[in-house]
Amino acid sequence: MITSTRRVSPDKSEVRIAFSLEDTSDAKDVEDVPQTFPDLEQRLQPVPPCVSLRESVQVYKEHCRMAREFHQVKHEIAVLQDRKRKLLAELVEDEEVAMEIARLEEEFRRLTEENQTLMTVHNERAQQLERLCGTNQTTQDSS
Repeated sequence: MITSTRRVSPDKSEVRIAFSLEDTSDAKDVEDVPQTFPDLEQRLQPVPPCVSLRESVQVYKEHCRMAREFHQVKHEIAVLQDRKRKLLAELVEDEEVAMEIARLEEEFRRLTEENQTLMTVHNERAQQLERLCGTNQTTQDSS
């Protein structure tokens, strides 16, 4: 452990700084973290820390944590974009089905009207036929 005591000015209290070059617990943790992140540009890759400086190791760990978060967010974005693509494909398919339904409904309406018209004409012709048969029957009976 290295300790340094300094007095900045005669009227200020002493400042004591202590650090150890033997504390390697953070250095061991750094070895467990991957050194590169393929998703990051080279200029954004975490720079390996100076293991003798706790602050450097902490900054490195934070940088690695942010790189992992970046990877996770990038993955989530890819999943959501894939979901969006699938939903858009479903939407196009649904619109095509809706257009087909509208076409079939229009055809059904037209055929229903045509059927109604044909039934009316059929009934009129049937009544006409009955009258003609009735007229023909009365003329044959009177002869």
